[in-house]
Amino acid sequence: MWSKFVALPKTVKQYLLITGNYWAFTLTDGALRMLVVLYFHQLGYSPIAIAMLFLFYEIFGVVTSLMGGWLGARIGLNKTMHIGLLLQILALLMLTVPESYLTIIWVMAAQALSGIAKDLNKMSAKSCIKLLLPKEQSSNLFKWVALLTGSKNTLKGVGFFLGAFLLTTIGFNAAIWLMVFALIVVIVFSYTFLKEEIGKASYKAKFSQIFSHNPALNYLAASRMCLFAARDVWFVVALPVYFAEQLNWQSEFIGAFMALWIIVYGIVQAFSPNIVGYNKGQIPNGKMLSLWAVALVFVVIGMVCFLSFYDNSLLTLVLGLSVFCVVFAVNSSLHSFVIVAMARTDGVSMDVGFYYMANALGRLLGTVLSGWIFQQYNIQACLMFSAVFALLSGVLIKKVKV
Repeated sequence: MWSKFVALPKTVKQYLLITGNYWAFTLTDGALRMLVVLYFHQLGYSPIAIAMLFLFYEIFGVVTSLMGGWLGARIGLNKTMHIGLLLQILALLMLTVPESYLTIIWVMAAQALSGIAKDLNKMSAKSCIKLLLPKEQSSNLFKWVALLTGSKNTLKGVGFFLGAFLLTTIGFNAAIWLMVFALIVVIVFSYTFLKEEIGKASYKAKFSQIFSHNPALNYLAASRMCLFAARDVWFVVALPVYFAEQLNWQSEFIGAFMALWIIVYGIVQAFSPNIVGYNKGQIPNGKMLSLWAVALVFVVIGMVCFLSFYDNSLLTLVLGLSVFCVVFAVNSSLHSFVIVAMARTDGVSMDVGFYYMANALGRLLGTVLSGWIFQQYNIQACLMFSAVFALLSGVLIKKVKV
């Protein structure tokens, strides 16, 4: 197998190394998210306090996506990816201190580093696909983007399950150390074999260029922000806490459900080109993206109605969130294709970084609202906010032309 890898063309090897980095990072990121949510719920933290643990994670994700795009254009995407891996290791090490030191402020600081690491890693991987895709494969860009994005989210789901499993079997501290050692192996391997500069702009990118002056890209970014707020307003804090408090689920069952949701989400993303008819010549456009966003609105409103008038909340949530998973996955995959298709080749990370800044901003908004709305009201209120955000996403995306 190693001889076959060595014999591959240079660009293919670079792509596989970057994808491997992305996958390894995503697995630990998903596991860490579930570990933190479940462990601190066990310690007696309230939903809003748990949401606050991720506040800096999302805030610094916003800043990093903007700064990371500029940095990638200046120093190369392979370097930004390695910086991301190192920061994730440091964030994990911060959580190995004794339990008495795991204050909200300390954990928020660790999550801030993890947020920086995650968005540096994501921006680097998503930008590289446009640069490393063979010219003869450019017509299959949607399929390549969908495959990378879908596989990443499938592994994130596996990470959710892994986090819950490790918490149950070996405990929080041992789980963190295990992930530290795994990432050290990954970064040593990557640093050894990922040598070539990727994504370094031919011009000296100016800091003032981090904001987009392309109206279509601005509409796309705003739509992306609303789309991810529509998911995270119920998914990040409200749902796992609801399962624990209202349905008395154990940590491993909560982790397994959310892991399965993310895994299916990733699989659907990978097959999105076939779902929307891309293989039959249907090119994604603003109208198509808008219709899929509106479909998401109807799914959420249907869930609210069933939760209000039907006694079996578990069945309603499981079935409703399954449909939400499929429709949201197609929306997300379409968005990911459009940004890669629209981005400039020279300095691609600038456009991709700006776009994922909006993505991080949506997650930040959804995370904070998820804890606050659930604590003040209930899961139905979280879903109503989800419907509003999905509708806004559909209105904004209609302005985009691919």
